[in-house]
Amino acid sequence: MSFGRNPHVAKAEAAEVKALTAKDQLACEAAWRDAARQWDRAAERETDNGRRQHYAAKAEVARATADAPNGATETSSATDPARVPPQWLN
Repeated sequence: MSFGRNPHVAKAEAAEVKALTAKDQLACEAAWRDAARQWDRAAERETDNGRRQHYAAKAEVARATADAPNGATETSSATDPARVPPQWLN
């Protein structure tokens, strides 16, 4: 285990990649739900409030993507937290 790093972030990102490359709808939905669960775990473990909010928002987007037909959401890129870099990255 690495010190100072949140291991659930990498797991959530891996689950998102798995969802994007899934061959069937059920696997895609399961992977998005796993990504949401990992983002929730990352948010629970995070001490920085900005990152916690960012991870919680990514969990919501992952859940919405899992619930949407064909794995697509109707969020715009301006409000999608997965596409807007958080302020702590700047």
